[in-house]
Amino acid sequence: MMHVIGVDLGGTKTAAGVVAADGSVLFSEQIPTLNREGGNAILGATAALVARLLRRAAGEGIAVGRVGVGSAGVIDAASGTVVSATDSILGWAGTGLAAGLAERLGFPRDSVRAVNDVHAHALGEAWRGAAAGSSSSLMVAFGTGVGGSFVLDGSPVLGHRYVGGHVGHFASPYAYHEGKALPCVCGGSGHVEAIASGPAIHESFVRFGGSPDVPDTRAVFALALHGDAAAIKAIGAGAGAAGQALGGLVNILDPETVVVSGGLADAGDLWWKPMERAMRKELMGPLADIPVLRAALGNTAAIVGAAKLVLN
Repeated sequence: MMHVIGVDLGGTKTAAGVVAADGSVLFSEQIPTLNREGGNAILGATAALVARLLRRAAGEGIAVGRVGVGSAGVIDAASGTVVSATDSILGWAGTGLAAGLAERLGFPRDSVRAVNDVHAHALGEAWRGAAAGSSSSLMVAFGTGVGGSFVLDGSPVLGHRYVGGHVGHFASPYAYHEGKALPCVCGGSGHVEAIASGPAIHESFVRFGGSPDVPDTRAVFALALHGDAAAIKAIGAGAGAAGQALGGLVNILDPETVVVSGGLADAGDLWWKPMERAMRKELMGPLADIPVLRAALGNTAAIVGAAKLVLN
C-alpha cells in the first residue's frame, strides 16, 4: 500500500502526518510555525518535521515517497510557489515551497506538491470527510478568517491565478456600521470577513456596547449564553452575514453538498442555527433541500487533503 506525508502549514502551527492510500492518518506530529523568521526558516523546520516522520515510518517498515502540502497564502499549485501571503507569516511570499522542501529532503522535485491550506482542507472533507461520495462540494470555513473551496470531481477549483476560494472578500450588506463600511484585513472594506469572522464578532460586540475588556470571541459566546444583549447581537450579525454569503455562493455554484468548517461552526447552535436560517432564506427554490453539514475530520482534514494531492 502506498503511503505519503501530508502537511498542514498554517500561520500558527505546522502539522504533518503519514497517510495511507485509504486516507487514514497513521501517525502525526506538529510544531509551531516560525512565522516571524522568514521562508527559509519555515522550510527548514518543516523539512525537519517531515524527516522525523520519514524516520519513524521507516522504523515501522513503511516506505514514503511523496509529500503534499496545504499552506497558508496564495499558492501557485503548478510551481509550488507562494504567490502572496498576509502578515501572519512574514517573508512567506515568493518562497519556493515545493522545490525548497524537495531539496531539503533529497526528494525528486515532482514528488512534492503544494496548494492553499483551505483547498487542502476541502479536499480532505470531500475525499474522506463530511462530503465523501459527493460529485461536488462547497466548503467554507469561518474562524480567524473566512475562506472556502469548491471541489469538483475530486479536485479543488483553484482559479486561473490560484486565488479561487477567497470567499471572505466580497461585499456583504452586514459589513456596515452607522453607514460606513467596515475595514477588512485584505485592505478593502465592507467584505464578508469584516463581519463574519471570529475576530469580527468580537469587534461587533464592542461596537454594540460590549465591554472592551472582554478578551476574545470565545468569551463573547460565553456572555451570549448568559443573555448578554451585545454578545447575542454580535453573534447574530456574524452568523447572518455568514449564512447570506454561503447561500449566495450555493446559488452560483450549485454543489451537491455544502460543508461548513472552522471555529465558529464548532461553537454550537448559538451560531449554527441563525447561520443556516440566513443561508436557506437566500437559496433559490431548487436548492432548498441542499445538505449543509459540519466538517467531520477536524484537525486532520488538511493533512488528509494534502496527502490526496500526491496520492492521485
